[in-house]
Amino acid sequence: MHRLTNEDRAAIKKVLDINGYDPDTFDPEVLNELEKNEEYKELIRIHASDILVSEHFNSLKNYIQHGNVTVYEHCLHVALCAIKLGRGLGVKCKERELVRGALLHDYFLYDWHNADAPGNTHPKLHGFYHPGIALRNATRDFTLTEREKDIIRKHMWPLTVNPPRCREAWVVCLADKYSSTLETLKLRKGKIRVNYA
Repeated sequence: MHRLTNEDRAAIKKVLDINGYDPDTFDPEVLNELEKNEEYKELIRIHASDILVSEHFNSLKNYIQHGNVTVYEHCLHVALCAIKLGRGLGVKCKERELVRGALLHDYFLYDWHNADAPGNTHPKLHGFYHPGIALRNATRDFTLTEREKDIIRKHMWPLTVNPPRCREAWVVCLADKYSSTLETLKLRKGKIRVNYA
């Protein structure tokens, strides 16, 4: 993979800068609003139609991720948030790779809440190991670019120790944490209202 350019470093700094965070303007309805954004939904369809129709990807609807949100829904939330963050912060991302990596970041294909589930080889250390499992599954089922692999492999940073090496992976890392927070705190309830396939 390439070394980070000064432009990459500036983009990462912009994504990670939280000086402007204002708890009074924090809006937990952002996921509902993102689900209604026709442009973002179309981007996901254009860039990831093969993923969206995949039987294995659709099996993520059978597993709960956070609260009552499925892994499938969570992956869509992260993709939507990543598009919004990348554009909103002016980070020049390769949107195809951003979307595909976001959709596949939790492609581990098991119920992580069940220690005996097939595929759950490290039940007490799921947070540390699932990026590698997701990457192995994704490379088996799809043709991935190096950026997409970096997104999947590094989305749990700092648990993954090695930081992301591309701006798309930084954006997805941040989008994942944001979506997970909303889902875990049950600020986002309900189901994806759109059939993406």
